[in-house]
Amino acid sequence: MTFRLLRSNLTAWLIPLLYVFAALTLGFTVPRLANTFLPGFVSTITVNAAIGIYSAIASGMIALTGIVFSLTFLTVQFSATAYSPRLVHWIARDPVMSHSIGVFTATFLYALVSLAWVDRNGSGRVPFAGIATVTALLIVSVIMFISLIQRVGMLQVNRMLTFTGDQGRAVIENLYPPLATPPTPSFLEPQPPCVQTVCHEGHPRFVQALDTAALVRIASRNGRVFDLVVSVGDAVLEGMPILRVLGEGAALSESELKSAIELGRERTFEQDPKYAIRLLVDIAIKALSAAINDPTTAVQALDQIEDLLMRLGRRRLEIGVFCDARGNPRLLVSFPTWEDFLRLAFDEIRYYGATSIQVMRRMKALVNELISLLPEERRPALRRWQERIQASVERSFSNRDDKLEASAEDRQGFGSTRRKTENG
Repeated sequence: MTFRLLRSNLTAWLIPLLYVFAALTLGFTVPRLANTFLPGFVSTITVNAAIGIYSAIASGMIALTGIVFSLTFLTVQFSATAYSPRLVHWIARDPVMSHSIGVFTATFLYALVSLAWVDRNGSGRVPFAGIATVTALLIVSVIMFISLIQRVGMLQVNRMLTFTGDQGRAVIENLYPPLATPPTPSFLEPQPPCVQTVCHEGHPRFVQALDTAALVRIASRNGRVFDLVVSVGDAVLEGMPILRVLGEGAALSESELKSAIELGRERTFEQDPKYAIRLLVDIAIKALSAAINDPTTAVQALDQIEDLLMRLGRRRLEIGVFCDARGNPRLLVSFPTWEDFLRLAFDEIRYYGATSIQVMRRMKALVNELISLLPEERRPALRRWQERIQASVERSFSNRDDKLEASAEDRQGFGSTRRKTENG
């Protein structure tokens, strides 16, 4: 397990635990230090009033914590039925959730501990430091409560779609060079013989990321070529090959090779632009199900999908061969092609939305827009999808007027019909 994965797994409970330790430390040290070094620094609040304040804060915070997070997790669970459960998981493990639990718990514990210093040894004194600290914690708790409400507000469909699209845009920007970039050299045939196969051992995992620089460095140092059998986003099972070592020589350290292939319990956005499109498609086809019947949400998902495809169409997608400093191919990785992205983006929405005039109009506008704006090398595949979408319209609508309506281009689904361009 890599450090990043371990950190992700620990965050959910480690952050609240750190807040607990901090609250207990403050509760036992701040009043003691104040009594020792600032004996005259006391509050004018009476003992009974201080006891009432601390008791009210302690009881109120623990009740608020239980109510707020019960409602929050119910909201997240309910939203999972409307969106993709894989997407809602990213919101549920937001660090704001962990920090909110930590702050609320810290305020509760500090108020309890501070009670022990009120009227200490019958002194009739209320340490001012304790009142000031608990007041500051209350202010922070209010701020975290507002932040938590804003995070839960992200579960609105528009924000969820934008969030998913933003993840896809970030990975496209980081992973793929501009289309004007010269393509990487192709690997010459015949390939060297395979002398070693590295297989996965352990529980099923997903390929989350690749340290291509480390793999190229290892291959160059040993005069080998690595052929990565799996792609980012693939599931790997016990005994499944994940990497082939090509070239003559002794076997390499499998632990060193595996350390450059990051595996985890779920897919991530980090090096996987397909995942963002996959989640957008999940939202769209769930909205098109008979139980929900919300084609407008599918149209909004297509807005984000169009933007991602527009960006992908202007990027160099052929990046599967990685070379060393001398220009020798050292690592072969399978990346999705332009046709793969189109299939992922269109196929299921076209199938499940074939009887929705609104969705068909939006898909036709989407494909025609891409044809008109993307370079010529991207257009043949788009024209084939243009024909497939029209074939779906012809097959799904027997009424002539419905067929004409579904054949029109409309970026809103039902908004304003667009004139056909020369390319469309």
